[in-house]
Amino acid sequence: MSRALVTGAAGFAGQWLCRALLEAGWEVTGASLTGPAPDGTLSKSERASVRWMLADLRAEDAVTDVLDASAPDAVFHLAGISFVPTAREEPVNVCETNVMSAVVMLADIRRRRAAGAIDPAIVVVGSAEQYGVHDASEGLLTEESVCRPRTIYAASKGAQEVFALEAARADGLRVVCTRSFNHSGPGQAPHFLIPALVGRVRSAQRAPAPRTLPIGNGHTTRDFLHAADVASAYLSLAAHGVPGEVYNVCSGIGVTVEALARDVCARAGVDAEIISEPALRRAVDVPWLVGDNSKLRSTTGWTPHRTRTDIIDDLLHAASH
Repeated sequence: MSRALVTGAAGFAGQWLCRALLEAGWEVTGASLTGPAPDGTLSKSERASVRWMLADLRAEDAVTDVLDASAPDAVFHLAGISFVPTAREEPVNVCETNVMSAVVMLADIRRRRAAGAIDPAIVVVGSAEQYGVHDASEGLLTEESVCRPRTIYAASKGAQEVFALEAARADGLRVVCTRSFNHSGPGQAPHFLIPALVGRVRSAQRAPAPRTLPIGNGHTTRDFLHAADVASAYLSLAAHGVPGEVYNVCSGIGVTVEALARDVCARAGVDAEIISEPALRRAVDVPWLVGDNSKLRSTTGWTPHRTRTDIIDDLLHAASH
């Protein structure tokens, strides 16, 4: 049985990845700053099947402990602050969490590999926010597109990638990096876009007519995958990714926030007027982020199996239970 270490395992994407690993027959160690995953995404049996370790991975002794316990064949590094407004409010914390945890982890793996102890595949998860502002007329963003990070969060993910790729080039670590575009599904925190829209639609459903649905900038365009397909992509990259390479994890299909809001209303059967609420707009929002996934597909054979409609339906179903 192959052994996996998942950092940030109690987070949204981390739980979906733990499920995918367990279903594929892996032995899973989940490291988390908060301990075992809360009730929700993982079933009781799935939670019990993960070896949970409480660990602050910014500390060298914590990294040593999780690597000693897991002796991993693959490391999936998802630990980090993922909400852009939180990163802006806590710049020192986000740099320590999103950058230093990766640096400390890679350094310990480098030492162990040199001693002949382990040589795991390492998937370091980054963000499409690293690309920054590009015009839609340029076409889908590829891994060769220029990165112009415009937020602290995006810069921290870019720095993480620099350190990770250097470890592959200089030390031969089997590192691949992702630039993961938006993903959603049951279990995602309610302040993220699609869960927030679902929550507002449910509120509108209970309100008397005429109903309204507030959104931020309706023209902002994003590329969404279901969390299950993202987890599948990470497993595929651990098995088939080329060390030292970067891969977009995305659908290749863009949708505006306004169109997404209309889709949520339609799936919920709610007739509501979409209104733009200034308080929901972000001054540093990247207007357009849509990726090209052809490199991921051709290298690993991965393909998404769920649609944006599946994301909405799954979240609506979860919200009604």
